[in-house]
Amino acid sequence: MDINPLANPKGVKLLCELCQIPAFVQCKFCNVTYYCSIEHQKADWIGIHEKICDKLAFLRQTIPFLPSREEREKRMKQISIKKIELIEMTRTLAQKMLFEGKHEESVPAAMQSLRYAIDVYGVATIELVPSYLILGEASIGLGKLSQAEEYLAKADWTVLKTPDCSRAIKSKLYRNLGLLNAAKGEFQDALTCFADDIYHASEEFGTDDIRTAGGYFHMANVFFRQGKMDVADSLYRQVIDIWHEHLGDVIRARIPSEEEEALNKTRVLGPVKGMFEDISSGMDEAQEAEAVQILNSIHDIREHQTNRRPEDLAQTCHALAMLYFVFHDIKKAKEYGRKAIVASDEVKDDDFSKSLVEFMKLCEKQGAQI
Repeated sequence: MDINPLANPKGVKLLCELCQIPAFVQCKFCNVTYYCSIEHQKADWIGIHEKICDKLAFLRQTIPFLPSREEREKRMKQISIKKIELIEMTRTLAQKMLFEGKHEESVPAAMQSLRYAIDVYGVATIELVPSYLILGEASIGLGKLSQAEEYLAKADWTVLKTPDCSRAIKSKLYRNLGLLNAAKGEFQDALTCFADDIYHASEEFGTDDIRTAGGYFHMANVFFRQGKMDVADSLYRQVIDIWHEHLGDVIRARIPSEEEEALNKTRVLGPVKGMFEDISSGMDEAQEAEAVQILNSIHDIREHQTNRRPEDLAQTCHALAMLYFVFHDIKKAKEYGRKAIVASDEVKDDDFSKSLVEFMKLCEKQGAQI
């Protein structure tokens, strides 16, 4: 990572990428991004700039003279498409970092998404809300609750004045408002917001969708903090059921049949490398990070519960094993698979035990191909 000190040309105002005050440092690679200090340059590089440096070089370069209207329109269309791609990419990365607990590192990516969303869609449009929500959640994680309230107030107002706002966005808004109220210790208000989150997510995606499960999880956390373990446990159980079913469906949909496996072995050029290589989670990076956060959090709670139900720990371990299987982390998949088998020794469920045995066989097959 190299930087170039700047002596700004007379009449040219170069502003810091992070704080918008006068800049004196330039990124050597793209030559179009500036910073007020080396510290801000490093923070932006870690947060997002390393991943989008080349994209910014294209978007911020001086547009060359194009003689025909057709060429100019084609160029503008290319730029617009690149900006929209950048918005989606930076939002996904920022959300991923939030799920990983990297609240400060997520801010530069979220700011980039907001900056280009304003550029593409305008200053008071519903397309800005996802970026406001990410910035609000980052502020909550950093303990900057007043700043979080400002971002969420902007999001709330935009949603209120947009009659056709999707339930997906409303779900995310109420989830963030719930997180804010929980951080302030206002648990009843938090529960109300999470209930609204679950309602809108259920209407949009269904009650048993992984995008609805996050609302159940955060509601369970509130009851957990209040010491109401019976209610918390039932909600955690529902979250695990949803993820367990989803991951099971992902794996089952991608496992070759006996006929396909036999055909694969008789190919002229020999077996195709990595019979299970096409098994993917079916989720974006942010959803994958959310799965890791939620399932590991519930697993930690289950492991430390003295009065837990054996089947709760067994199913949680099985869900984690399947998650790491679709991530192609066979070592961890086997580790949690073995934990699930140990926990299931106390569970009188032959179907569950059989599914675990079959899963461990899959792990062995996958491990043999790596």
